[in-house]
Amino acid sequence: MNDELKATDRSDPQAQTFIPGDGLHADERAAAGRPAAGGAQRISSTPELRARARRSLAAGAVTPSYGADRERVIELLNHALATELVCVLRYRHHYYKASGLAAEAIKKEFLQHAQEEQGHADEIAERIIQLGGNPDMDPDGLAQRSHAEYGSGDTLDEMLRDDLVAERIAIESYTEIIRYLGDRDSTTRRLMETILAVEEQHAEELSSMLQHLSRQDGVRGAPRASE
Repeated sequence: MNDELKATDRSDPQAQTFIPGDGLHADERAAAGRPAAGGAQRISSTPELRARARRSLAAGAVTPSYGADRERVIELLNHALATELVCVLRYRHHYYKASGLAAEAIKKEFLQHAQEEQGHADEIAERIIQLGGNPDMDPDGLAQRSHAEYGSGDTLDEMLRDDLVAERIAIESYTEIIRYLGDRDSTTRRLMETILAVEEQHAEELSSMLQHLSRQDGVRGAPRASE
C-alpha cells in the first residue's frame, strides 16, 4: 500500500505519521524546524541539524527543512529558463537586424539586455541543478515552454514593442512565482526577486526608448512652416 494512504500503526512505537506533499514524516517535519499540522514553529538543536545533514547526502542542497514542492518549483524554473532563452534570442536578433540612425543607440541596449537575460538563464539553470532537477534547454518546444513570445517585429518600433510586451509578461510571471514560493524556498524566491528587478528596469528602458522614437517620428513627419 502507498505510504501516503497507510494509516499510522499505533502498536509500533517507531511508527511515523506521513504528511503528504513534502515527503516528510511528522517527526521529521517538526525536527526540521517546520511545524506539524497545528503545531508551533521550533528551532532544531545542533545535534539534530548534524544528524539530518548526514542523511540523504545525494539530495545536495535540498534538506528536510526545504518547504516547497520541489518538482513544482523545478517545473516553474524551467518555464522561466525557457522565457529567458527566448528573450536572449529575440534581443540578439533585434541587435543584428536594427538599422538606421535612430537604431544605433537602441542596438546597444538590445545587446546589453541579451547579455543580462543570458545571465538570468545561467542563474536559473544553476538553481535547477541545486534542486536536483534538469535544466531543459532542448530547442524542441522551447517557444512553447516560454511564457514570452519570440515576436515578429520588422521595424524598430515593432521590435521595441515586442520586447516591451515580453518584459511585461516576464514581470507578471515572475511576480506570481515569487508569491507562490513565499517563505517555502527563500533561495529561489530571492533569485527571482533579483531577476524581476532587472526585468522591470528593462521594461522602463524600452518604454522610454519607444516614446522617444515616437517623438522623433512625429518631428520628422511634421509639415514645415513654409509648406
